[in-house]
Amino acid sequence: MALYCVGDLQGCHAEFCELLSRLAFSPRNDRLWLVGDLVNRGPASLAVLREVKALGDAAVTVLGNHDLHLLTVAAGHRRPHRNDTIDEVLEAPDRIDLLDWLRTRPLVVREEGRVLVHAGLLPSWTAEQGVGFSGEVQAKLASADASRFLSVLYGDEPSRWRDDLEGDDRLRAIVNVCTRLRFCTSDGAMEFREKRGAAFAPAGYRPWFEHERRSRGTLVVCGHWSTQGLTLRDDLAMLDTGCVWGGPLTSLSLPGRSIVQVPSRQRVNPAPFG
Repeated sequence: MALYCVGDLQGCHAEFCELLSRLAFSPRNDRLWLVGDLVNRGPASLAVLREVKALGDAAVTVLGNHDLHLLTVAAGHRRPHRNDTIDEVLEAPDRIDLLDWLRTRPLVVREEGRVLVHAGLLPSWTAEQGVGFSGEVQAKLASADASRFLSVLYGDEPSRWRDDLEGDDRLRAIVNVCTRLRFCTSDGAMEFREKRGAAFAPAGYRPWFEHERRSRGTLVVCGHWSTQGLTLRDDLAMLDTGCVWGGPLTSLSLPGRSIVQVPSRQRVNPAPFG
C-alpha cells in the first residue's frame, strides 16, 4: 500500500486528477494525505470537495485556513473576499452534505511516526499534544455550538500559546497554530503579518520548523506556505508549491520519499499573501 502526500489543492481539480493518474492511484490499495486548503482561489473547489469526499477512507485531509473560511462564510459570519471562488460550493445542491463533511475534518492526524497538519506545530508541542488539541477543536465544530464558535474564530489574539488558555481563546489559538503558523519564537509567540519565505523572518522570530521542537523525530507533513515552497528535511515535508498561482502540484510518496509533480493549468499571477 502506497501513501501519497499532496500539497494544497485550492480548487485545482484538473491538476489533482492528472496527479492521481500519474501516480496510478488506487483507492482500494493506496492512501492519500492531503494537507488542507482543498478549496478557494482555484477554478473548481466544488469538484475537489466532491472528489475527495467520494474517496472515503482512502483520503485523509486536515482543515486549512481556506477551508475554515468557506465554513465561516457558509455560516453567515463573513462575506466572501473579492478573489474567492467558493460560490459554486455555496450554491451546490449537495452543499449541506459537503459542508458537514468538511466541518468534521481534524486539524492534526498522527500515525506511524508522522503527523499531518496544514501549517505546523509550535516548538513546545509534542505530536501527541497536537492531536489532543486538534480533538478539542474538532469536538467544538461537531457540536451544536459550532456556528457560534465560527463567529469568533478569526483574530490574532492570543498571539502566544499558553497551556492554561481556556474557552474560545484556547480554541482560536489552536486553530491559528495549525492553519496559519509560519513564524514564531521558541516560547510560543506567533507572528502572522509576515507571509514571505524564511529569509524574511521578523526580528526575534524564526520559521516554526527551525526551532528546537518537541515534535522532532516525527515527520511533519504540511503545506500552507507557498512562498517558502517545497521544503524537505528528515522531519519535515512542506508541500505547498503554489499550484493555484502557476506552480506545480506536488506529491511525496512515503516511505520512499519520491516526488511527483504536475504543472499548473492556472493563469500565472503574482501570488497574494494569505
